[in-house]
Amino acid sequence: MDRTILEVKELKTFYYTPLGVVKPVNGVSFSLKQGETLGLVGESGSGKSMTALSILRLVPPPGRIVGGEIKFDGEDLLHKSEGEMRQIRGKRISMILQDPMTSLNPVLTIGDQVTEPIRMHQKVEKLTAFERAREILHQLSIPAPEIRMREYAHQMSGGMRQRIVGAMALSCQPSLLIADEPTTSLDVTTQARFLSLLKEIKQELGFAMIFITHDFGIVAKVCQRVAIMYAGKIVENSELRDVFDRPAHPYTIALMKSLPILGAKTKRLYSIEGQPPDPCDLPPGCSFVPRCPSAMEICNQQYPPESVVEDNHLVSCWLRVETNK
Repeated sequence: MDRTILEVKELKTFYYTPLGVVKPVNGVSFSLKQGETLGLVGESGSGKSMTALSILRLVPPPGRIVGGEIKFDGEDLLHKSEGEMRQIRGKRISMILQDPMTSLNPVLTIGDQVTEPIRMHQKVEKLTAFERAREILHQLSIPAPEIRMREYAHQMSGGMRQRIVGAMALSCQPSLLIADEPTTSLDVTTQARFLSLLKEIKQELGFAMIFITHDFGIVAKVCQRVAIMYAGKIVENSELRDVFDRPAHPYTIALMKSLPILGAKTKRLYSIEGQPPDPCDLPPGCSFVPRCPSAMEICNQQYPPESVVEDNHLVSCWLRVETNK
């Protein structure tokens, strides 16, 4: 847990379009230790998924990474060739995508798809790869894996498909797993079972994980650290307990206020007024200013530097800068 496996510094991924430059990732920095789980939380469009795709260097055109560093095991992935990245993807860094139906090929059997990364990265015979795939499917509590491997994606339930996508990602025992809202399409019972299985396998294999989600309930179950994203930047990064007990950024505070409280009677849940800013036209200062009840004049003029609230608790907000003076 003491070794830093991933370090992202000032990562910028821009899209150059006829309407202007879109900045979905605009100076993201964070680090991740071996065996740690980081929850990446924020509204839709805040840049969570694009951050994950940038780490794997899978940014769809016309987007491109224009700055920053992505150090994985001490090596900057931005300096790797495409051939070197193909050896890293699926073997050392894997990703579970949000929708399993878009991740699975409908014309290939489950066995062909789960064994593909094993055969590609570990250079083993087909029978050996089939046996390893059967083991990982069994590990993910898929009944009768030998039969399932001969079937197709449309023959599976949603929860089964998600576990198969997870098996593909874990088949080569990666050092880092990125899970991009893997439980979105699952019902509550299936979601709980999938998270429990994922947590068990993580403890067994010891990999680090980035878990992208909107759900603070999931964050509380699986994460040790939380990074809150807004308009392409991480505005708060801290230990899990600090985010729940002592949120420091007005956006984080607003997110926590919008959560329902068990047993509390209220006519209407709190909601954050307004909309996130246009990523083509970001303000020079803090992007949360139009929705922030505590905004000051300087917030409109300049983006705040990162401040230390306490150990391992970082926030980018002028309120904290003024408090610490």
